[in-house]
Amino acid sequence: MEQRKLQIRDLTLRDGQQSLFATRLSQAEIDKLLPYYENAGFYIMEVWGGAVPDSVMRYLGESPWDRLRSVSKVMKGKSLLSALSRGRNLFGYVPYPDYVLEGFYKEAIANGLNVMRIFDALNDIDNVKESIRLINSLGGIADGAVCYTVDPKTEAPEPKGFFAKLFGKKPAEPEKIFTDEYFVNKAKEMEALGAKIITLKDMAGLVNPLRAASIISKLKAALKVPVDFHTHCTPGYGLASSVMAIINGVDILDTNIWWFGGGSAAPAIELIYLFCQKLGVEIEADMKAVGEIRTRLRAARESLKAFDLGKMPREFDPLTDKLPAEIDAQLDRAIAAAKALDEETLLDACHKIEEYFGFPKPNEIVKNAEVPGGMYSNMVAQLKALGAEDVLNDAMALIPMVRRDAGLVPLVTPTSQIVGSQAVSVALDRKKGNPDYSNPSNQFISLVKGEYGHTPVPVDPAFREKITGSPVEKPYDVSSYKKPENPVLPEYGNVPLASNREEELLLELLPTVANTFLRNLRAEEYKATAKEEEAKAQAEEAAKEPEEPITGPTLKAPMGGRIISINVQPGASVKKGETILVYEAMKMENDVSSERDAVVKRIFVKPNDVVGTDAVLVEFE
Repeated sequence: MEQRKLQIRDLTLRDGQQSLFATRLSQAEIDKLLPYYENAGFYIMEVWGGAVPDSVMRYLGESPWDRLRSVSKVMKGKSLLSALSRGRNLFGYVPYPDYVLEGFYKEAIANGLNVMRIFDALNDIDNVKESIRLINSLGGIADGAVCYTVDPKTEAPEPKGFFAKLFGKKPAEPEKIFTDEYFVNKAKEMEALGAKIITLKDMAGLVNPLRAASIISKLKAALKVPVDFHTHCTPGYGLASSVMAIINGVDILDTNIWWFGGGSAAPAIELIYLFCQKLGVEIEADMKAVGEIRTRLRAARESLKAFDLGKMPREFDPLTDKLPAEIDAQLDRAIAAAKALDEETLLDACHKIEEYFGFPKPNEIVKNAEVPGGMYSNMVAQLKALGAEDVLNDAMALIPMVRRDAGLVPLVTPTSQIVGSQAVSVALDRKKGNPDYSNPSNQFISLVKGEYGHTPVPVDPAFREKITGSPVEKPYDVSSYKKPENPVLPEYGNVPLASNREEELLLELLPTVANTFLRNLRAEEYKATAKEEEAKAQAEEAAKEPEEPITGPTLKAPMGGRIISINVQPGASVKKGETILVYEAMKMENDVSSERDAVVKRIFVKPNDVVGTDAVLVEFE
């Protein structure tokens, strides 16, 4: 009988560094690793998409296209290169028209991309079908990702009165939505549309081992295309669930190389290799070449120490290092437990193995709250910035309510950020004694309105009317999409902001970040002028006279953020409720409206200014 084989999708250069080190791995560090990747034999390497296009421009001043090209040039087609995209939203937050999707995919494939893993935050098939069709028609491989999520926990209201506590009935549990059949049916729909791979994408690491066994076995029975399993180790399930997925026939497993594995990332391939050796499963990767990458990857991790929140695991080479007898026994114990569907023992054995090697312990907060680790850390950072850390527990407890109100959306980018930020906002509303949803973000309004797509369960029309002003679901009108302007920059010699189609696509997908990145690029190409302009601007700023004191009514910032646009000018008459400006706070866009009929006297901010809570934005006459 031929030995069963397991194909590997290596996530180290994309999801691994994104999960552990805020996507700060520079092109220079990647270039040192690529020669050793060439012969590693990975079926797929995930090198692009996710947060990479945003982060490499925003933090590293690098071109996403250059990154894709550089990897493709070295790999020479020996491993398929993959990216992650959000269906109709690609890497941005707007549902793009088909011509934008086609232009982007065409450029990506021309620059070396082979596999596009396509997901939708709502698991709305309508949002992925055109991407699947386009990728296939352009010669790529469409990988349909079904986003895993769980039904939110329900908390029974506290019974009132002695007899109610003794004899009161427990309220009925809401109907379960996210059953095995839900995920299998979504997968079958994607396969029917032309997906050549189906991924169970567990972005929060919430697939526990028994659920992995159940869903993976059902996907294998229902589908003809290969099944991939993607998970994270954050709440402590990742390694055990991956072992269970292997036992139940998964075709492709997503892993990272040692120094970039475990914790909030996917499991380390070295641990998977140990299990496969005992299971009689052949990993389709050259573990000697993996070891060469691992040796050099440690230095790459050390270069990221400013973003490294964990401790380094101990050195280990599965090809040469002998396991202690007690850890070898834990491997056998884990496999026996997995085959017996003994989840508790399987998890205990895997945790002991991870503990021995020095990988992070399970994050109990994330496990109990059942939210992605990135969503939790983002909420903590938001509240810290607002000086309101005391409402964190309240905000976490509000997540199930906000999810249900918004249509029971899965928690994956961007819905995890939208729901998390809105839970924070509601917690602050309650702290101030205001009604819930007093300050819905623009993105939450769009989500409830229906602009992100169809939610797993319909939004209550009364709630939609409360948030959006209308009970009617209104999908995003792609015909209203306006291509961002590509202005001529006189300060840099009258050159256009985007100089080619690649840069134009960056502007379309990530307009704010790309605008800054491209301006910096043009500045580098015209340094003398840039320095001259900077000196001139500094001189003009220094020459400004002190502003007169504020005497009229003012409009203040409800919370800290960055100014995106200003809709009025001094001297303008405005009506109560009219939008004065738009600012970004907690990654959400928010309208700031006039509280009165008035005439604008002075405006104290400009686009891209960062302001604090209660900062004066506008003075009225």
